[in-house]
Amino acid sequence: MQTVAQQQRRNLATARKQPVALESLVYEVLDGRPLYYRGYEDVLAGKKLPEDIMGSSSLHWVIASYFMQLMILDLDGKKYWFASNEAGVHIDHWNNLSQDVAIYDKQVLTPDKINTQYVNVPAKVAIEIDVKADVSKVADFNYVNRKTKKLLDFGSDKVIWIFSSSQQVMVAERNADAWLTMDWHRDLELLDGQIFNIGRYLEEEGIQVE
Repeated sequence: MQTVAQQQRRNLATARKQPVALESLVYEVLDGRPLYYRGYEDVLAGKKLPEDIMGSSSLHWVIASYFMQLMILDLDGKKYWFASNEAGVHIDHWNNLSQDVAIYDKQVLTPDKINTQYVNVPAKVAIEIDVKADVSKVADFNYVNRKTKKLLDFGSDKVIWIFSSSQQVMVAERNADAWLTMDWHRDLELLDGQIFNIGRYLEEEGIQVE
């Protein structure tokens, strides 16, 4: 019986024989520039499989699940759609972005706009959990701010970023004079008075983040 390590080595050996198309590793397109999943160069070199870099970490999906719980339990499902799983948003020909979690107003995202394509209207609230794109190039160093501004300019009321490495939350609102970055143990508003506190939630679940 093969061990997990042996199976992984066999999968990598198979991957080296089947080159991966660079286009399949695109995470987003921002201002006409393709951004690839972080670690894409290892896939091209045959050191990793595409699923190794495209999948979410356990911490990532736990935080995403936390937001989905809050939305489903405490927000009005008759007023809002709740999106997850890197929900795509098409802003224009030069910008196709993804959102880890998003809240859409049903009066904006009407039934006739729901199809097999990316959504082409703004989310009321967009939530991003860490940076999954490769931003090692100098041109991409300001990725978080550029993506945030792009979503706000498109019409989102609020963009929330969660940074697990620093245990911080950034909240950017369309009509605010400044974007605020705070410790993730603080109570912060999600929407319609609903509060979230990531640090407290993880502690209650017994999860320690180093």
